[in-house]
Amino acid sequence: MGKGEETRQTVLVKALRTASTVGLRGLTIGGLAEQTSMSKSGLFAHFKSKEQLQWALVEYASEWFVDMVLRPALREPRGEPRLRALFDRWLLWDGGSVWALPGGCVFISAAAELDDEPDGPLRDRFVRNQRDWLDTLATVFRSGMTEGHFDQGCDPAQFAYDLYGVTLAFHHANRLLRDPLAEQHARVAFERLVEVARPLSPA
Repeated sequence: MGKGEETRQTVLVKALRTASTVGLRGLTIGGLAEQTSMSKSGLFAHFKSKEQLQWALVEYASEWFVDMVLRPALREPRGEPRLRALFDRWLLWDGGSVWALPGGCVFISAAAELDDEPDGPLRDRFVRNQRDWLDTLATVFRSGMTEGHFDQGCDPAQFAYDLYGVTLAFHHANRLLRDPLAEQHARVAFERLVEVARPLSPA
């Protein structure tokens, strides 16, 4: 990795941590220059505008999510073990691990900012990111149906929707309400979803 790329990555790490607490709109070239002890002109050499910085940040956050959540979970056996790994690592992503962001999942924070924005490159990229996550959850669940872990009559898209709802509820309870039982409640909700999806016992 060259010096320029190394500097860019260092800036994006700081930007990601900042955006998780202040949002994409709160992220500025000037503020980031102060936090990284760089000049504004130095940052403009890497990001020509606030919009380019936001785009780069979404791309970087997506890559980090893949590295920290998706790729390790996909090494687990197909079906329920892989689904559990995805859920566990998402809780770490949004909740209290050493690599968690100070404001929790940056995608949830950004969704609140972008949901009513007009269509545009940044919103479109972010929407694609979220659809990919839902598709991944549905695909992993579908593999569980193939493996016999889940009932053939289940709807993978519905399960992904329900599970995503659990993660959103966890974020709200953990971050806003500061509920000490947030993770416990999320895990109970996950177990109920999995239990309902299991194949019916033979009569």
